Amino acid sequence: MLYLIYGEDAPNSLAQRMANRPAHLTRLQALQEEGRLLLAGPCPAIDCADPGPAGFSGSLIVAEFSSFEEAQHWADADPYKSSGVYAKVSVKPFKKVLPE
Repeated sequence: MLYLIYGEDAPNSLAQRMANRPAHLTRLQALQEEGRLLLAGPCPAIDCADPGPAGFSGSLIVAEFSSFEEAQHWADADPYKSSGVYAKVSVKPFKKVLPE
C-alpha cells in the first residue's frame, strides 16, 4: 500500500537540512531502486522553486510499504528527523486515483 509521509521543518533548520541531505537522498534512492517511490520533494518556504535562505517548510514523500508500521519505522529513521530538521512527521495511508 502507498503511504504519504510529511515532515514539517523546524524553524531555522536549513543548515541542518543541507548537512543531512546526502543521507536523506540515499534512503530515497533506495526506495526508488526498489520501485517503491512514487514521488518525493521539499516544499519551499516561499513561492519560488529555489527559496535560497528562506529554506523549506517541509517535505512530502509518497512510497509503497507493506504496512503502516513499516512506513512509520522508515519515517522515524530518516536523518532529517534524527537531526532535528523535522519538528513533526505525519504518516498516512494514501490511495492513488489519478493519473492511472
